[in-house]
Amino acid sequence: MTTLLYQTDSYLREFSATIVSVDAATRSVVLDQSAFYPGGGGQPCDFGTLTVGGVTYPVEKVKKQGDDVLHFLGGSEPLPDASRDSAVSGALDWERRYQLMRTHSALHILCGTVFRDYGAKVTGGDMDPLKGRMDFEFENMRGELVKAIETATNLEVQQGREIRVKILPREEAFQIPDLIRTKINLLPEGIQQVRTVEIVGLDLQADGGTHVKNTSEVGRIKVVDYKSKGAINKRIYIEVE
Repeated sequence: MTTLLYQTDSYLREFSATIVSVDAATRSVVLDQSAFYPGGGGQPCDFGTLTVGGVTYPVEKVKKQGDDVLHFLGGSEPLPDASRDSAVSGALDWERRYQLMRTHSALHILCGTVFRDYGAKVTGGDMDPLKGRMDFEFENMRGELVKAIETATNLEVQQGREIRVKILPREEAFQIPDLIRTKINLLPEGIQQVRTVEIVGLDLQADGGTHVKNTSEVGRIKVVDYKSKGAINKRIYIEVE
């Protein structure tokens, strides 16, 4: 079982770990702990490097498999020998990670603002560094509405709201009203602890991704496009500046 260091510290850029297993067929390694985000919830996985026994490997993909996090190594160097070289130093591509943190928090600001002002739930979302899209349950969407949403979200950025992360027992977490902001509850039935992300005074929901500590770090949120994706499904595209 890989301890997920990013869940409690999104700002951790480097970390030490121990190799648990190596899979030569996929050029992947499992570590006892990791700061790499493995992807999920619309947020892409992190990139970076792992250094083992003096050899630095590029981490080209990260994926969660059960309780383990698989780190897929690029390059042509032979894979590390877990029995001999088990100590690992990991380093994230921090510029990319921080851009994704800003983007993910921007989408939560958008989600919280739309839910507060219009009661619309999220039906889908996706992101890349400094850009993303989110789908909402809206019957109608027009330019004036989109402009009002953009203005309202940037007001929340300027408020400098604290963003808090907590890990709660499932029973306690599900006592929070509107904890699940997606139309479909994506939390597995068996999960016993729920990670919540709160934008103080605006938004509180279950989420597994990485975020900044304050809305002021996000930057300006620009709505660059919007589309109808169905009778009650409208998509908003944003960029973060």
